[in-house]
Amino acid sequence: MLTIDNIKKIGANADEGLERCLNNEAFYLRMVNLAITDTGFEQLKEVLEAGDLDTGFERAHALKGVLANVALTNLLKPVSVMTEWLRARTEMDYSPLLDEMFTELEKYRSLAS
Repeated sequence: MLTIDNIKKIGANADEGLERCLNNEAFYLRMVNLAITDTGFEQLKEVLEAGDLDTGFERAHALKGVLANVALTNLLKPVSVMTEWLRARTEMDYSPLLDEMFTELEKYRSLAS
């Protein structure tokens, strides 16, 4: 179940996220749910596998903003790293970072299902 306590247990800084949502728990949890169900994660993987660094940067940067706002810090970490490498248009194997991202994302999605 997607609760404040459960998302704290898997690495979110829910206190920070709640503060950004004016301490409205229902609103915060709704924003977390929207963040973790965003199709941008899958889109990011697709464009990186296709070698499209420009679109990859756009997707990663958008996800970074969403995740930072709701303070899903453990999920934000690999997305932030990818954003900076993509900002520099670095051609590299992004699969380890994508794997880390999806591992962390699955923790949240399993709470929401």
